[in-house]
Amino acid sequence: MRKWLVELRGCKTQAEIAKAVGISRSTYANYERGTRPRVDVAQRIAQVLHFDWTRFFEEPDNKQDSYDAAMGE
Repeated sequence: MRKWLVELRGCKTQAEIAKAVGISRSTYANYERGTRPRVDVAQRIAQVLHFDWTRFFEEPDNKQDSYDAAMGE
């Protein structure tokens, strides 16, 4: 799970972010669970949530993220 993405979303819902980005809520939820988006979608999400879009393509930044990724979460 991408806890950093959930934290950046804050009190907004997945549906609100998805609508702003132009994707479905379920697709956005997959990105929070660890699926990598296409570059153009990563850029749009980053623009909405104000972070560097390349973060989606970095290695997990802590052991829990590594564990979650290994467990398919």
